[in-house]
Amino acid sequence: SKFLNDKWMIKHGFLNDVQEHKPWWWNIKVQKLNLSAPLILLPEVSCQKAIEILQEKGYDQAPVVAESGLILGMVTLSNTLTSVLAGNAQFSDPVTKVIYDQFSKIGLEDSLGKLSCILENDHFAIVVHEQMQFNGNGSSFMKQMVFGVVTAMDLLTFVSRSDKK
Repeated sequence: SKFLNDKWMIKHGFLNDVQEHKPWWWNIKVQKLNLSAPLILLPEVSCQKAIEILQEKGYDQAPVVAESGLILGMVTLSNTLTSVLAGNAQFSDPVTKVIYDQFSKIGLEDSLGKLSCILENDHFAIVVHEQMQFNGNGSSFMKQMVFGVVTAMDLLTFVSRSDKK
């Protein structure tokens, strides 16, 4: 009965304010987290190269985004290493073989309260912003741009640094 679960309803955008005693940060927008631009991998990057890039740049995870802008999923250092060591993937395989394709997206204008509900079940959320793009013939479409990856640690750091005295 997901429709009776308030947290599920908030996470999927069906409810806004359900928590009576919200913390001070509940209605602050995700954009206030000042996330750094994410490292993005294209789908043809090999597992070996993904491991090298993540380690060199000091990231634990990165979104995998097609050149068209379609967000395919997330690749994590631990999942990639585990998959290769278990024999489920080869170092030469593309990262698409080891990505998480189940992930939550959140907008820059969404609240930290909604983010908090997402992070209760997920390790991260991909922060996206929709942008209208036009083709040469004048037709338009909405494209999602990846603005960052947010974790519970990012939320906790923001709350503890900005904690109201």
